[in-house]
This record gives sequence, structure tokens and C-alpha cells, in this order.
Amino acid sequence: MESSDGLPTPEEGAVALAEAEASRTMLADSLVLRSWFYAAIGAAITVQIATTALGHADIGSRAGWLLPAGVVVSVLVAGIELAHFRRLNGVWLGGFAGRVVGGPATAASMSYVLSVGAAVWAGFDQAWWLVALCAAAGGVAFAWSGRWWLRTYRAEPAAHGRGKSAAWLAVLAIVAVSGLVLLVVGR
Repeated sequence: MESSDGLPTPEEGAVALAEAEASRTMLADSLVLRSWFYAAIGAAITVQIATTALGHADIGSRAGWLLPAGVVVSVLVAGIELAHFRRLNGVWLGGFAGRVVGGPATAASMSYVLSVGAAVWAGFDQAWWLVALCAAAGGVAFAWSGRWWLRTYRAEPAAHGRGKSAAWLAVLAIVAVSGLVLLVVGR
């Protein structure tokens, strides 16, 4: 039944909203990830942190190329995992790329910064076992942060379904690439 002006009635609107909410909840509950998704993301971040630390350590004239190599590995793995997520689920999920794969979630960002700082410090002291330990801890914490976000998203998809704006992610990417270029050139 429509109102006299061709618009749905309040009751029809309420039914449509309830159906949309149920559909969103069903989608959140049915999301599928590859079994090694978190391991792949964690390993890529581990490699990226380790190459950053080694790139800053005094290990030879070609060490500066480790910085972009680690970034390439992490971007490649992120792209592959996002493509598989899309293929498995048939959707792009707001927040997934940024908070699970890209890392601007608070826990991922903090663990990453702390791990990189500790690994670089260990690299300057040539404590290679500590570089490996810090890099691995950073990768595990990064993956755990993504797992936590997905769990909270499934519990409340309406509250956690928004991702960062494309413009904000572009600004972050430009800043990150600029910083990487400065690190390599300044070496």
C-alpha cells in the first residue's frame, strides 16, 4: 500500500529497514576468509618491519633497497588477499581493506609503530635476534588487530561497517610513499 503521494507508508518503510538490517547482519555472519588470511597478512607485515630495520642498519651498500622491497611485499600480499576476499564474498566491505589489511585501526597502527621502532633500534645495535623478534611481534599484533576488528564488525555491523574515506586513505598513502622516498633518497 502506498500513500496518496506515491511514497511508501511509514509501515512499509519500517519493514524495508528491518529487512535491510537483517540482510546486513546475515552478510556479516556469512563472511568467509581464506584459512591462512591472517597468517599471510601477519607474515607480510613481519617482512616489512624486518626489511625496514635492516634497511636502516649498517649492513652494506644495498641495504637501502630493503625498504621498498618490504613495502612491495606487504602491498602485494594485501592486494592478493583483498582480491580473494572479494572473490569469496562477492562484496567489498567498508572498513575491511583499511582496518584489517591496511592497518589504520588504532591497535594495528600502535603495534606497527612500536615494532618498527624497536626493530630499527635493535638493528642499529646489530641485535639481529631482537630485530626478528620485534618484527614477528609486530606481524602477530597487526594480524590480531584485524581479527579483532572483524569480530567486532560481526557483532555490530552497523557501528563498525564504515571504512575510512577514499580521500583520507589517499592522503595516508601519499604521506607513506613520500616518507619511503625520503628514506631511500636520504640514505
